[in-house]
Amino acid sequence: MQHVPGFISKAEELKSKGVDEVLLVSVNDPFVMKAWAKTYPDNKHVKFLADGSGTYTHALGLELDLSGEGLGIRSQRFALLADDLKVKVANIEEDGAFTISGADEILKAL
Repeated sequence: MQHVPGFISKAEELKSKGVDEVLLVSVNDPFVMKAWAKTYPDNKHVKFLADGSGTYTHALGLELDLSGEGLGIRSQRFALLADDLKVKVANIEEDGAFTISGADEILKAL
């Protein structure tokens, strides 16, 4: 949840630097993602996307097994910057940290 406010507040700045889409992906179902998006009524730019079965997360190799905590397979925290379908920056957090995957780090990379 730490990512969301930063990307929402910096979305226009990201777009002004050439970012076409700001997408938030979570291993959750579409109903959860829709409800989560509604908690940010002023959001105009960040799209909330469901990776219900974790297929996208698995393809990226970013699965996080939280079965021991009763949460099943989730995703590591990360931020990607892609250009013409090529990943230019992949900021992948270790151990649930929030140091390199926020909006400010993506802005620095632009």
